[in-house]
Amino acid sequence: MSNTIAGKGAPAEQPFSLKAILPPLLAIIVGMIMVILDGTVVNVAVPKLVEYFNTDLKTVQWAITGYTLALAAVIPLAGYMTDRFGSKQVFVSTVAMFVLGSMLCSLAQTSGQLVLFRVIQGLGGGMVAPIGMAMVFRLAPPERRGSIMGLLGIPMLLAPALGPVLSGWLVEYVSWHWIFLINVPIGIVGIILGLKYLPKTETKGRAHLDILGIILAPVAFSMLAYGVNQGGGESWSSTGAILGLSVGGVALVLFVIVELLHKHPLLELRVFRSSDFTRGIILSWVTQAALFGSMLFVPLYLQQIRNYTPLETGLILLPQALASGIGMPLGGRLFDKIGARPLVFVGLSIISTALFLLSGVTVDTSLPVIMSCLAMMGLGMGLSMMPVNTHVLNSAPREWVNRVTPLTAAAQQVVVSFAVAGMTGYLTSQIAVHMGKMASGANPLSAMVLGFNDVFFFAACIAVAGVVISLILRKPKVAAAPDAPDAQAADPAMMMGH
Repeated sequence: MSNTIAGKGAPAEQPFSLKAILPPLLAIIVGMIMVILDGTVVNVAVPKLVEYFNTDLKTVQWAITGYTLALAAVIPLAGYMTDRFGSKQVFVSTVAMFVLGSMLCSLAQTSGQLVLFRVIQGLGGGMVAPIGMAMVFRLAPPERRGSIMGLLGIPMLLAPALGPVLSGWLVEYVSWHWIFLINVPIGIVGIILGLKYLPKTETKGRAHLDILGIILAPVAFSMLAYGVNQGGGESWSSTGAILGLSVGGVALVLFVIVELLHKHPLLELRVFRSSDFTRGIILSWVTQAALFGSMLFVPLYLQQIRNYTPLETGLILLPQALASGIGMPLGGRLFDKIGARPLVFVGLSIISTALFLLSGVTVDTSLPVIMSCLAMMGLGMGLSMMPVNTHVLNSAPREWVNRVTPLTAAAQQVVVSFAVAGMTGYLTSQIAVHMGKMASGANPLSAMVLGFNDVFFFAACIAVAGVVISLILRKPKVAAAPDAPDAQAADPAMMMGH
């Protein structure tokens, strides 16, 4: 890929070459897959960590919660950091910080140390995905953007599905330490590839620092995530839930006001003026809530109701990974031809059907039925996820891509946290309701299964809402930000790297 641009007024038209962008794309994928993988592997290892540290489940769960809060807190800083220091420099630095956090996690001697080191991991990993997506968006020309984003999406869907398999094997046959240590060689490869192949981007030396935004955004996102976590894990009337949601809600309102008034905001909220963007982002939130809210409960059902081991559970989830690997590039190619609406409609319809089928599982539902439902969910994810994300980015003025990706990523993090915590609380309450209705001496597993049925049905209803919303999507108009200071820089060369 050439690093020169011929003339400021007339950028040189260069033919697109997939071979030319594969090395930087690989660097981005390696960094992203490491971070996404780590979000799933710890879940399977929780029982082992409780035993190893001789503590309770609630304490070890903070290793997951602390990581999530750290992710949510730093995501909004991605736009400013890339403007100030450049995408390449920030991407490589955050991957390095994630590797450091992984090494520290593997050396943790107490549960408190593990929680602290997971926070360091999250602070490094939070900016990797939004910066990576923005770089890929700039590398790909508009007519090939769907295909290239589809390639990027493969690890984004494969990692959560393959994570439990890898984690289950490491926990059962090696050591829990390796669920963190495995990030070290992957991260080093990502750093080397990034330093060598990622294109240098221009920095805005006079990038303005939105002080109030930097203070309010992490407070808002992290406290909302904390409040949702406490509400789902304990009670929505608990002190932690009320405090987290109240402080987070007030901080969020203040943050929105500050960002709309600030000349150089941390997150570009003005993009919501685009009705196409707003429709797309709402649909994205609904999709994330239905998918990631329900994906947590299939492994729980398999382990708690069916007594499968972590490794067996991971292997049962494989059809979901394989189907998403098929659906993702297919969705990317079709997006370039037919747009997002038909793909999202079909994808969410498949997901809705799978979740409705799962809402009828029993204590002895056959594995082929469960695995078929998982394969349907994977295919639906592959067809719909990246088209929605690409549609959202296409709906925003190109000058704001660096600011829109952290906006969408931060919002999705909070939405997913809300969905997981809310559905967890719903599962607990429904199990209690069904237990109360059963006669004494009845099998408690029956009540648990009915609770899972209710959760899957609820997730299916959310997915159906997404199907309805997908009908109002339309192909976004090419928009420029008239009041953006660098609006004149929107030219084809920006999509070729620098």
